[in-house]
Amino acid sequence: MKSIVTAMIANLHAKPDETSELIDEVFYGMTVDILTDCHEDWVYVQTAYRYKGYCQKADLLLDEETAAKWHSEAQPIIMQSFADVLQQPRIQSTKLMTLVKGSSIGVVMQEDVPEEWSAVQLVSGKIGYVRTKWLQAKRSKAQITEHSFRENVVETALSYLATPYRWGGKSPLGIDCSGLCSMAYMLNGVTIFRDAKMVEGFPIVKIEKEDKQKGDLLYFPGHIALYMGDNLYVHSSLGGNEVAINSLDKQHALYRHDLATTLTEVGSLFPEKPKR
Repeated sequence: MKSIVTAMIANLHAKPDETSELIDEVFYGMTVDILTDCHEDWVYVQTAYRYKGYCQKADLLLDEETAAKWHSEAQPIIMQSFADVLQQPRIQSTKLMTLVKGSSIGVVMQEDVPEEWSAVQLVSGKIGYVRTKWLQAKRSKAQITEHSFRENVVETALSYLATPYRWGGKSPLGIDCSGLCSMAYMLNGVTIFRDAKMVEGFPIVKIEKEDKQKGDLLYFPGHIALYMGDNLYVHSSLGGNEVAINSLDKQHALYRHDLATTLTEVGSLFPEKPKR
């Protein structure tokens, strides 16, 4: 049974208990599959990227028909770190709710709406208004070139710079290492496994370390980063407390010995060996 997230951020826990480990976050408008109805307050769910956890029912719309329709329609994605959905298309209007980057929402056509605003439909059916430049149609890898994807995925990851580290986090409020990489890819139309490892069934393939290019993924023991080129990488580091840039080059001011000496694998969406 499909369900739609109706909270700004719905937490996925390791157990059906708010005090248990936070393992992931899913955002407004995302759909999840309900695997088990635990009891009156919790369900065990699976995300579109096959991550599983316990979610509170209060954060979901438990309506199979509505969820299936919502999931099948192309929903725009919020690209601004935080976007207020307002009652009227003017900045002084009352807020209906706030959405974070990566949330999905419906767009409806209305006459006489200023160009800088878009009319949007919430899961509840309510109509609100969001700045047009904060919306992006869902991207598909097939729509862009390899070069464009590599450039875009790095640019997206860099938009999270200085975001605080949060275990299990995936939003501009707080994000962990795999959350950063998975969101950078998701916002560019590619679903990767939401963890610091390569998993069969997802499109990331192991390549030789010396073949790494901008946008590829760097794997360390229990950690993952996104390669920027020129020996630089962006990552969300527990040790660094926030999303930051570091270097694999020991001569660079941003060099981190602990990571540069423990790089285990490199993964790429484009496994064909680059021409030298």
